[in-house]
Amino acid sequence: MEKLLEVDQLTKRYAQGSILARVMITAADSVSFYIKPAEIFTLAGESGCGKTTTAKIVLGFEEETSGTVSYKGKKKEHNEKVWQTQGVQAIFQDPFSTFNPLRTVDSYFFETVTNYKLAEEKQSAIAMIDKTLREVGLSYVEFAGKYPSEFSGGQLQRISVARSLLTSPKLIIADEPVSMVDASLRMSIVNLFKKLRDDLGVSILYITHDLATAYYVSDRIAIMFRGNLIEMGSVEEVLMNPRHPYTRLLRDSIPQADPKLRWKDKVTLAELEQEEYLRKGCKFAGRCPMVMDICKTQIPPDYQVDEVQVKCHLYAEQGEKAGSPSPA
Repeated sequence: MEKLLEVDQLTKRYAQGSILARVMITAADSVSFYIKPAEIFTLAGESGCGKTTTAKIVLGFEEETSGTVSYKGKKKEHNEKVWQTQGVQAIFQDPFSTFNPLRTVDSYFFETVTNYKLAEEKQSAIAMIDKTLREVGLSYVEFAGKYPSEFSGGQLQRISVARSLLTSPKLIIADEPVSMVDASLRMSIVNLFKKLRDDLGVSILYITHDLATAYYVSDRIAIMFRGNLIEMGSVEEVLMNPRHPYTRLLRDSIPQADPKLRWKDKVTLAELEQEEYLRKGCKFAGRCPMVMDICKTQIPPDYQVDEVQVKCHLYAEQGEKAGSPSPA
């Protein structure tokens, strides 16, 4: 099966603290996953778990300590900005910080058209811009000459998506794209991602701590904790039948009047804890209700349990050790 993006054993370490009390934090620890064409793959986890660090490395904003990132079979070179040169675009958390308040929003679109030589004359550029805006439910007439302050957060986020579509990307990396958008507008953004997947064949790497939108929009999902991917599989299997104790904790934190139809509240999770990053053995051992002695001393391998990959000693007998992720 074709893999559009493949991340293999990606590791990122950095120093934290003063010179006299410096410790090495592994923000991403042998992270491996793949994304297929026309698929929405989610990295989910609490703040500080390493998901944004992983995304920055894929985008070329940070350099990995070890491991590889491949897009369409081509490995990313050190410091190479894949999103600029190979059809990968990014959408960030705060739509208001994306645009300079002193510049009109349409100037960013014309700049992209000029930089990528997408049109030779202004009327052709306007037609192209209008076409991409209509993909997100807007039009050129609605936004021409206007400044960011004249739009709502939801409108600006849709405009960010439209700008990314100008270069006809095959992969969009969306880092917490709805966390700063009003709750009433979140579904319009995630529905837009599904539309891009279904109508244009665009793949999405969706990064979030909001399991409600993750469940609604994702094809497959990976749960991340303290730099490790602890469970990965179809969104239905992982969130409706979680194997790892941490995933169960997240799953049980969501009110369930009807979990398939009414996932309405955002999960409130703990902040980054240096102690968990530095812990030997399983990073979740200090909070796990099913902790065993082996969990405190040995890092669990990845086990394949049915169609789900789970990083937990509980499955030493039931599952088979998994290598790099392979297409299901």
